Parts: sequence; structure tokens; C-alpha cells
Amino acid sequence: MLRKIKRKFSISAPRLAVRPHVPWYVRWAIVLPLVAVVAGLVIWAYDSGLQLAGFHRVMAEDELSSLRQQVSNLQAANEKLNGLVVAYERQIQMGNAANQEMQRQLKALNDEKAHLNEDLAFFQNLTQSGSRIEKLSVNRLKVERDTLPGEYHCSMLLVESGQRVKEFQGSLQLVVNVLHNGEKSVLVFPQENSADAASYQLNFKYYQRVERSFQLPPEMQLEGVQVRVYERGVSEPRIKQDASLS
Repeated sequence: MLRKIKRKFSISAPRLAVRPHVPWYVRWAIVLPLVAVVAGLVIWAYDSGLQLAGFHRVMAEDELSSLRQQVSNLQAANEKLNGLVVAYERQIQMGNAANQEMQRQLKALNDEKAHLNEDLAFFQNLTQSGSRIEKLSVNRLKVERDTLPGEYHCSMLLVESGQRVKEFQGSLQLVVNVLHNGEKSVLVFPQENSADAASYQLNFKYYQRVERSFQLPPEMQLEGVQVRVYERGVSEPRIKQDASLS
């Protein structure tokens, strides 16, 4: 204890410094200008370094603004071009659809022309033959596959020739022979109480072209078709004729 007291009052005691008191606002008034000067020097040095490196802030900002405007213009032009592309694609689709429809109609007209030419040739031969016996016949009988699986198209020309031809009224029947799982069976069209039974009715004088389609299950194999023509009020067919798949 005595040693501590002696040390405070001896030569080895710590020195005492007396300084004048400076208010805080005086300190800030001195420090702030110095900080501002240093910050300005730093900014000036940074800008000078960029300019020496070939980078100019004002020019870069102008260039960036110009590029943004160009991007905006390109986006607007791109949207406009996309709209034109969509419109042209629709026009092309409409043109293709119209072209397909025209081709379908042209094919139908060509088929009709071929049928008419065949009919004309047939009736010319029939007229030249000079048949006097009234006779009902089935001509140009064809059975072909249609567009759908299991669908078949049957076409024929019914002709009643002779000097005194009366109006024929009756019905048509298709007897279809099929093979299913190794077993043979027979289907008759039109089926009883079917909605298309009326389309198999016949009413003509001299001739009538007949075209009918029938549908089979895809697993059935068509072996042959027999056409039967019935006169109204008669149970037995007036004529029978077989046709194979062409």
C-alpha cells in the first residue's frame, strides 16, 4: 500500500497532460470539409481513370439509352412480323383447304363424267342390239373398299330393256358372305328395322344407277356379295347376281 502511494508522488508517477476543451460542433466543422475534399478527390480520380481507359459516363449513358430504344423498336417490329406470319399461315391453310375441296369436287366431277360415259356407251349398245324382250339386268356391278376400315361401297346399274318398258318398283338387297374366326356366315343389308331401309327401295323406268355402302366389323373378312332385286309384291327375287371384291 505504501509503495503505491509513493509511486504516485514519486518521479516514476504517470505524466499529467492538460489540453484545452474543443466543442463538438467545432470538431465537425473541421472534419466535414476535409471528408468532402477527400471524397471529391476520390471521385475525380475515379472519373479521370475511366476517361483515361476510354470510358465516358455521359457517352455510355447515351449509348445505353439508344440501345434500349433500338431494342424496344425491334420488339415492336418483331410483334408486327409475328402477326403477319400468323395471318399468312391462316391464309395458306384456307388456301390449302379450298384447294383440297376443289380437288375433291374435280374428282367427283371426273367420276360422274366417267359414269355418264359408261352409261352412254351401254345404252348405245343396248339401242343397237334392238332387244324386244322386257328384261331386267344388273350391269357394271362393283364392290370396293371404302375409306373407313370395314366399310365397303357397292355400285351397279339396273336396266330394264324392251319395247314396252313399265315403271319398275321394288327393292334391293345385298347378301354379304363373310369369314369370321374361321367360320363362314351371311349378313343381309338392309337389316330389319334399320334406318337406311328406305334407301334400298327402287323406283325407275329404263334404268337406275345404285350406289350403296355397308359396314362390317374390322375382324370380319369379306368373301363375296350377292345382289338381289325384288319386285314389289313378289317374295322371290326377280334377279340375282354375284360380285367379288375388286
